[in-house]
Amino acid sequence: MLTVRQRLLALLTLCLALLAAPALPAQASGAPAGAAGASSGAAGARNPVVFVHGYNADPGVWGSLREDLRADGYADSELFSFGYDTHQSVNEVLSGRLAAYVAEVRRQTGAARVDLVAHSFGSLVTRWYVKFGGGAPYVDRWVSLAGPNRGTSTAWACALWDQACRDMTPGSYVVKNLNSGDETPGAVRYATFWSNCDEVINPDDSVPLTGATNTPVGCLKHNDLLGDDPTSAGVRAFLRS
Repeated sequence: MLTVRQRLLALLTLCLALLAAPALPAQASGAPAGAAGASSGAAGARNPVVFVHGYNADPGVWGSLREDLRADGYADSELFSFGYDTHQSVNEVLSGRLAAYVAEVRRQTGAARVDLVAHSFGSLVTRWYVKFGGGAPYVDRWVSLAGPNRGTSTAWACALWDQACRDMTPGSYVVKNLNSGDETPGAVRYATFWSNCDEVINPDDSVPLTGATNTPVGCLKHNDLLGDDPTSAGVRAFLRS
């Protein structure tokens, strides 16, 4: 059981780490925009990519990876950022909103499936959508950067008043159900990227999943995975695979 002092230190660490995320320009949250007429659903074409940010963040954190994908030939009409209130429930609220967002992306692009790229808390939202929210037939590749896939003890610092923090705690309803049975269900291809110096995910090996391609990225802070060049290269290679 954590002491009061340990909880306060954990809360300070969590807040400082999450608030340090870069606020770079990105596609606005809400309904997908700018993809009308895209041909992503054609045979041999790329899937549209849907980015899902983490706790206390916003779509702006994806600026660096979006730029890298554009340099690889992706059009803006193939890149989408899901913006949402990160203090709500993974299973009761957020996975359903993500399902509606993905459905709209598919409608606009004509794509049969999308690729999901999530950071931190967004990993739980996207996993629930795939496993329990009917998303498996509509997702081709799933990527988790520094996701608390088996929970993180730092989330106890805010679990008393925040639903999302409760969802991220080890042994929570969300974590327990996501990891029961098959951790990587369906025909979806899964990949995780994790750091052994992550100050937010504790323990560090909470990120890898059985059945996924699990890639250690070395000693990076939690938010540094978002702008790290080798990590970006690994994500882009996986999306091309």
